Amino acid sequence: MSQPEGFHDPTHSNYVCHLDKVLYGLKQSLRAWYNKLSSFLLTWGFVNSSVNSSMFTYCHSTAVLVVLVYVDDIILTGSNPSLIAKLLSNLRSTFAIKDLGQLHYILGIQVHHSAAGLHLNQHKYIQDLLHRAEMLDSKIYHTPMTTATVFSAHDGTPLPDGTQYRSIVSALQYFTMTLPDISFAVNHVCQYMHSPSDTHWQAVKRILCYLKGTAHHGLLLQPCSEFNLLCYTDADWASCLDDRRSTGAYYIFLGHNIISWSSSKQRVVSRSSTESEFRALADGVAELSWIQFLLRDLRMQQHSAPLLLCDNISTTYLTANPVLHARTKHVEIDFYFIRERVASKQLVVRFTPSEDQLADALTKALPSARFLQLRSKLTVVPPPMSLRGDDKSCT
Repeated sequence: MSQPEGFHDPTHSNYVCHLDKVLYGLKQSLRAWYNKLSSFLLTWGFVNSSVNSSMFTYCHSTAVLVVLVYVDDIILTGSNPSLIAKLLSNLRSTFAIKDLGQLHYILGIQVHHSAAGLHLNQHKYIQDLLHRAEMLDSKIYHTPMTTATVFSAHDGTPLPDGTQYRSIVSALQYFTMTLPDISFAVNHVCQYMHSPSDTHWQAVKRILCYLKGTAHHGLLLQPCSEFNLLCYTDADWASCLDDRRSTGAYYIFLGHNIISWSSSKQRVVSRSSTESEFRALADGVAELSWIQFLLRDLRMQQHSAPLLLCDNISTTYLTANPVLHARTKHVEIDFYFIRERVASKQLVVRFTPSEDQLADALTKALPSARFLQLRSKLTVVPPPMSLRGDDKSCT
């Protein structure tokens, strides 16, 4: 053990601190805190979500309250201000809490309120990372990765010390919560954390240069009257040069707001492009199923089956074809998983042309024009004009 930074006593360098109060100390501390808080909420009439243990909902004929808990950071929202005030009063009588008012900052994410909706960005966190990487004065790129980028574990010269690489890449993963446009690039550089080279480090620096130019960009969540689920799925077959596994991806929209996305290397090698597309489709269906349960806990009714869009016509036909061909037997689990839901009309799978495939940006590096076009459709935008003030850097 060592003394924490800022509290070092040079005369007693072998001493450690004795804490009067601690929340993050013992492993069981978090569980004890969660049990105490959840017991209070359940007694108050809340119901713990069946698919997200951090979410509690209170549904009454006249009001709905939702509580999200992350250790000691709590978000409370609802449709009845007086009921929210009553809950806060009861919380204060049991716990030592501080009401910070309207949500503006949570877990490194800045929340801006405007007439257009909620804008979520991580500008401050991005600036801190650029400072740590000594790249505040770097030039700006319009895409996080070049189209000519094809990496391998054997590229370049291994870095003598990969500590900085791992530290920066780990931080980049956190940005994908509000910046789906960098998900593919970040997933790519994450694959070489065990043995990074100078080539891989150059790719990380390009992502940072891209973030410098889009530091104020983030997700714009807008009000909408319809809550239909729409999912785009895509795959880049055998794209990894080291093991020939494919990259699968999906975007999921609730109304016109993007709420979930993923870009990841598939776990097994696919023997055809149809197989890789089908596996990506299965991942999208699994995420959709989880979101449907979550919406059910929030008492949000779905009036139509979720729609999945795939740009591989063979995959689209396969979801509706009751005959399992010999060449597709190795994807039987994914086949039946999707097929049962299509047959019961729990979801609809349709073909979409490649030029309309939004998930394209999560499976490969794209030219600037195509990348910027897809980014705009994801509502990854700068904050509304009313929130920019005099800061010209966000333009």
